[in-house]
Amino acid sequence: MTLVMPDDIVVLGHDRSSLDAIARPDAALAIWWRSLPDALRAALAFLDFDTVDDVSLDLAAGEAIDGALADASYADPVATLLAEDIGLLVRRHAALIGEDRLRLRLEVVETDACRRFHADFVTLRLLCSYVGPGTQWCRADAADAVCEVPTGAVAVFRGGCCSTRPPFSTARRQSARLANVVSCWRSIRCPARLSLSGRTSA
Repeated sequence: MTLVMPDDIVVLGHDRSSLDAIARPDAALAIWWRSLPDALRAALAFLDFDTVDDVSLDLAAGEAIDGALADASYADPVATLLAEDIGLLVRRHAALIGEDRLRLRLEVVETDACRRFHADFVTLRLLCSYVGPGTQWCRADAADAVCEVPTGAVAVFRGGCCSTRPPFSTARRQSARLANVVSCWRSIRCPARLSLSGRTSA
């Protein structure tokens, strides 16, 4: 993977306020370069991902997800620790997009369905890989320089619905509605990945 050098388009930081940089006119990607809390990382190490279901729901920014995790067969201590961390990210993302309801997906990525670099038709997309490889991304002017968001770190990508579209990556899915998107990412096999977007987004 390529070493990421921060600039106006890709902004890195070591606290949660780093994600605020996505509001800058030229920013296409903001990364909160963090490690998972020790207790959560340790609990996830013992989780059998064959025994849990994917979670997909619309929820309010302050809504608890403990019940949804329990329904998906996540048991304590993982469920409690995951709910706490996901709740933090949900509130953070809601503040970034200015919406009080979000669409959440916590999934075990077992295939390379998102193996091609692409951008989503959303305003902003928050991604966090809890276990396994992180999300990969590249820039249009350096398509061969593939970078990776570390496991546990939080990335917010600007999507195709933004009114401002900085000159980031032009790689995309083969879809007419994504013809002018500017940010680009892909996900490879990953045992646990969280995705957040606005409730009306794809």
